[in-house]
Amino acid sequence: MKLVSSRDNLVEAISIVQKAVSTRSTLPILDGILIEADSKGLKLTGYDLETGIEALVDADVMEEGSIVIPSRIFGEIVRKLPDEEVSISSNERMMIDIESGNSKFSINGISAEGFPTIPVVSDENKIILNQEILRNMINQTIFAISTDEGRPGLNGSLFESDGKNINLVSIDGYRMALRKKEIGDEIPTMKFLIPGKALHEAARILTGKDAEVVIYASTNHILFDTGKFRIVSRLINSEFMAYQSIIPSNSSTTMIVNKDEVLNAVERASLIIQKEDRRCPVNLSMTDEETLVIRSSTELGNLREEVKCQITGELINVDFNHKYIMDALRSIDDESVKFTLSGSNGPSLIVPVEGNEFIYLILPLRK
Repeated sequence: MKLVSSRDNLVEAISIVQKAVSTRSTLPILDGILIEADSKGLKLTGYDLETGIEALVDADVMEEGSIVIPSRIFGEIVRKLPDEEVSISSNERMMIDIESGNSKFSINGISAEGFPTIPVVSDENKIILNQEILRNMINQTIFAISTDEGRPGLNGSLFESDGKNINLVSIDGYRMALRKKEIGDEIPTMKFLIPGKALHEAARILTGKDAEVVIYASTNHILFDTGKFRIVSRLINSEFMAYQSIIPSNSSTTMIVNKDEVLNAVERASLIIQKEDRRCPVNLSMTDEETLVIRSSTELGNLREEVKCQITGELINVDFNHKYIMDALRSIDDESVKFTLSGSNGPSLIVPVEGNEFIYLILPLRK
């Protein structure tokens, strides 16, 4: 194998592919990146048997071939190379030469024959989406995915389409994040549970404002294909919570507020809260129909701040984990939002003043 490519293109591809390289495998080959060079160009692949990432890199290929190189050292070498042009070659002894400028590294590689094959996902069921739309939907919901391995059904986001709309839903047991986007009336009906890791990596490769990503889904796997990068992941084979049933249909209080004013006040309140101390919540109370009071009180000190709002219904006093409010409000672009509250202990929603593109459900802390 022999090829020449750009250092910057290699650095970008390696940094993406490395996210699918195993760090705890007993198989040494899974600690490496598969390099394949042929008439089509250069392809780098990382695969940990759960998630696989392929990157296509522009390269001049003089000799075709394939080999596996240790991921960590490959990435560190390429990032430190002195020149923009990088030459990579390998021989029958599985030795890889990496040259740039006056630098030349010789690294022991591994035969590509033992590298596992990434699952092939059928193109029968596919959805084509704008990359920016999907990236935003992921970033606006991924923070509510549960990290509790004892609840596998919540370790990912539910992706569902009804032929016209796409929903992406995450739940961690204390909150829910739901984003809806109307796409049209030509998309297939789908419903599957995508692991959080795959969504995180998908968001990293979705960069084109006017570009598209094709999503292919089978019974057990999902594929995100941007043309330059491909991510294949095993789907979560578990039941997702019946999220529609946990969204309250009635509320005792409705409050319309400026999103940034509430977010900034809660962020200031969080400054005196020690990390994730649930014993020190942010308190929201209503003194009248136009005033929301935000408080926090800890061993470090106290904060009290008033925010103007429009309140309809019962004036209540409720405690929240500050992080849950901040995560939700930071993911919203609207200038104003609506809080609907079900007393001091019932689920609270953050929704648009008009429309239905998002729902953020937060459970209050018990007093």
